Amino acid sequence: MAEQTLVLGMADLMVVPAPVKLVTLGLGSCVGLVVFDTYAKVAGMAHIMLPDSRGLRGSEKIGKFADTAVPALLEEMLKKGATRSHIKAKLAGGAQMFSLPGASADFLTVGSKNVSETKAKLLKFGIALLASDTGGNKGRTIEFSTSNWMLKVKTLGKGVTEI
Repeated sequence: MAEQTLVLGMADLMVVPAPVKLVTLGLGSCVGLVVFDTYAKVAGMAHIMLPDSRGLRGSEKIGKFADTAVPALLEEMLKKGATRSHIKAKLAGGAQMFSLPGASADFLTVGSKNVSETKAKLLKFGIALLASDTGGNKGRTIEFSTSNWMLKVKTLGKGVTEI
């Protein structure tokens, strides 16, 4: 059976059974997180925009924040047959896209904060981070294939890497 390609937008979160290719575009300071269980043949992806949801209204998409996306992804993985001890993760993104004179440090470091918070949440839930491609100042697009469980990272001006 051929892999179906599903594209996630900003702040989206999706968990699906194989065969599938999950894709998200335009990762600047955002983080693309992939979690997967090769035994259960289930994978999920979130396009995380911000590190945490504190102080925000409840109307936001759950995939928008690292502190809500990670537990939501894991819960959906378990519902679809994954075993917590078999779930692994890969991530990409978290670039510092701009350097603006007079801009606040918080604004400029959102990418590194997204990476740090996502890694902290994975650690909290005992999920092994197998590989990452983060930082820098270039945008990325990612594709995760359940045919080989590889994350293809396309970085502007740098080319393609598989992790």
